[in-house]
Amino acid sequence: MGDSRTAVSAPAVALIVICQSMQGFSLGGIALFLPLIRDDIGLTFAEAGTLGAVSLLVFAAMQVPAGYLADRFGPKRLFLLGLLGLNLCSLAFAQLHSFEALLVNQALSGLARSFVFAPGLLLITHEFPAERRATALGLYVAGGFSSNVLLSLVGPVLVGVVGWRWIFVGFSVLGLAVTLLYWRVGSPGPAGQRDSYVRLRELPRLLAHPVMWVAGGVQFVRYSVVNGVGFWLPSYLVADKGFSLHTAGLLLGAAAVVTAPSNFLGGHVSDRLQRPALVIGVSLAVLTVTLLVLASARSTPVVVGVVLLQAVFLQFYFGPLFEIPTRVLGDRTAGLTSGWSNLWANVGGLTFAFGLGQAKDVTGSFAVGLYAMVGLCLLGLVGAYALSVLLARSREQEQAQAPQFAAASAERGL
Repeated sequence: MGDSRTAVSAPAVALIVICQSMQGFSLGGIALFLPLIRDDIGLTFAEAGTLGAVSLLVFAAMQVPAGYLADRFGPKRLFLLGLLGLNLCSLAFAQLHSFEALLVNQALSGLARSFVFAPGLLLITHEFPAERRATALGLYVAGGFSSNVLLSLVGPVLVGVVGWRWIFVGFSVLGLAVTLLYWRVGSPGPAGQRDSYVRLRELPRLLAHPVMWVAGGVQFVRYSVVNGVGFWLPSYLVADKGFSLHTAGLLLGAAAVVTAPSNFLGGHVSDRLQRPALVIGVSLAVLTVTLLVLASARSTPVVVGVVLLQAVFLQFYFGPLFEIPTRVLGDRTAGLTSGWSNLWANVGGLTFAFGLGQAKDVTGSFAVGLYAMVGLCLLGLVGAYALSVLLARSREQEQAQAPQFAAASAERGL
């Protein structure tokens, strides 16, 4: 996933991050303006949740194929195709007026996004040395949150002037322009692997490895919380806590400002300490506490403080968690392991995008969903410990095999 390079090309990295941030406009726009979209089109909470769920369902189903294709044929073509499709879907979203049409649109958007995620991870880690892999991964996802900062700050101001549909048109056109720029001047990234890519016959053995399932389980937890909070927090603040849309947008913008650098910082801390499982465990422990407080808080200052603290750790462990399977199974599996991890992440994400809307319709409150996420974080802590054990075993095996490799190399040199 990484390579032997020692210098980082800042322009190449910046362009990849900007391209990735375009999907943040689409997802963030739907979440931020969901109260207005619901009123405009006449959606129930359950139907609104279904829109998020169908996009994630398609996105999740395509993760392993997208990762495999990126390993096999190189990631840049897939990345460009995904960006083009994603921005065209966002442009079309602004023209639709029925739940059924929006549902088809979001299914196609999920397909396009699947060609952005895993290929983009390969593109950005190619620009960094191998020992800074978690930093690269964290920086990549920071792009999406950076676009949410801009959207959350500017969107509530513009929406009263031009309406949510024209805002979607604006960021879609911007996304298409950025895609064209990357096509013309973007780094080519790693080439497709002719000989060392994972063969189809190897998939059963690799997918049966314990690190794939444990990491997948923690990924389920991670994105259940990220998507559950991200998709429904604006509605939760407005419906359950009495915030205005403008105030909620300002708080979400501040939270995104906090979250964006935490992605990079979490990867950097993991690379410096070489303790990715510890970073994962600390993050999940903090999320457990903040979700408990958020479910019961009545004071506005407490809600604001908890949302901001939670924002630091929502994605703090993104880079370390995606890095661990590649550490254990090797660089040639990078696309596959990233796709597999994100498959389970998005199974969790779609479950809670849909489930929290259903729970709200049935109980009249989001509290049940928040307590369910607390339980998931506790399970994630168990998974973090299991990952630390698997990493330790992998290091022991590498150390045991090192003398054998050295002897074999010396014998070949005679």
